Amino acid sequence: MKSGLTRGVLILSLSIILLSAACSLGFVAGQAYNGFSLKQLAYLIGQGNIPSAEHAQSGGKTELNELFSPFWQAWNLVHDQYINQPVDDVALMRGAISGMMDSLGDPHSSYIDPDQLAAFTAQIEGEQYEGIGAWVDPTGDYLTIISPMVGSPAEKAGLKPGDKIIAINGEDMTGIDGELVRQRVIGKKGTTVHLTVLRPGVEEHLEFDITRDAITASNVMSRMLDDNIAYVRLLAFGDEKTISDFRTTLKNLLAEQPAGLILDLRYNGGGLLDSAVDIASEFISEGVIVYEQYGDGKKIKYEAKSGGVATEIPLVVLIDEGSASASEIVAGAIQDTGRGKLVGMKSYGKGSVQKWINLVNNQGAVRVTIANWLTPNERSINLVGISPDIKVEITKEDAEAGKDTQLEKAVEALLGK
Repeated sequence: MKSGLTRGVLILSLSIILLSAACSLGFVAGQAYNGFSLKQLAYLIGQGNIPSAEHAQSGGKTELNELFSPFWQAWNLVHDQYINQPVDDVALMRGAISGMMDSLGDPHSSYIDPDQLAAFTAQIEGEQYEGIGAWVDPTGDYLTIISPMVGSPAEKAGLKPGDKIIAINGEDMTGIDGELVRQRVIGKKGTTVHLTVLRPGVEEHLEFDITRDAITASNVMSRMLDDNIAYVRLLAFGDEKTISDFRTTLKNLLAEQPAGLILDLRYNGGGLLDSAVDIASEFISEGVIVYEQYGDGKKIKYEAKSGGVATEIPLVVLIDEGSASASEIVAGAIQDTGRGKLVGMKSYGKGSVQKWINLVNNQGAVRVTIANWLTPNERSINLVGISPDIKVEITKEDAEAGKDTQLEKAVEALLGK
């Protein structure tokens, strides 16, 4: 498995191509104190016999005891005075973990209990190539559509970027982990899922019946435009096949000797880190593509790979609010290096890296944000997004008329108009 996979990279896909979902689900065994009951653990911490985590070691066991005193005081009060006895110690423990993760204030860090984890694991190990075809963000209050895939059931049904799935088949999704909501949307080809959606700016809830299908479309689309302009659209940052298809497509387009090239990353919800670096390297001959920055200040840099086939041709990149994660890495690198212009709307703003870690004694798992992506000029992507050099909005009237004003502006930019 490539290094980008083990780092749990980037965005998850409802498409059941699920390349990015698969790479981010590598569960890792964490450190643990095996074999202790909750009461034993409480006693040992009270005696100062269990060492603190690395980040709490500096104060020693006396400070650790003092830090946890209010917790154990509350624990004892619940056991001694709560009206409905006996209380469920395991539920209290899980609630404490969930509260701890929530207190980080990071929507990408969370806890799922063993039942949720079992359901999640069972479903991701099943049929993985059928669904509605949409890139999603599972980290908010509701599962949110980043972008429907081109030609997918989601696009045909009318789902839009920013749509929040608040109910599935009439069942309220409030408080359900986004990963599990995503799995409930997935299903076998030919089956129908009913989604209740909250759309920004629309008061009434929207209802969609979507028939699932096999998602088999290529991630790469291309054609020659008028004025001798080459156009290539990347729908997702997939595995080696995507990279190979993209490189072959570029070579075929360049054989036409175009005056310029447009890379369309609109509604591209992301994918693999390695793929982002490889795609960017087709246009950037040298230098940093992206930094991975950790909480202790450590940075890992990923530099352009040699052999790019389109490092000289005039370039414009199309982005919009559906461009996320790997798309933002590529767009940010092209903008910072001055390799080309960005046209469209500000991107989504997903620039953090998560790792899933199994908890001991089969008590579920936590998802922890471990790093952020930075552009070559060390600009943060997460929650900020990438702003285009030329802002162009496609109005409702333009969309209804089938007019792509962003693409038109990209052509104008290449022609120097």
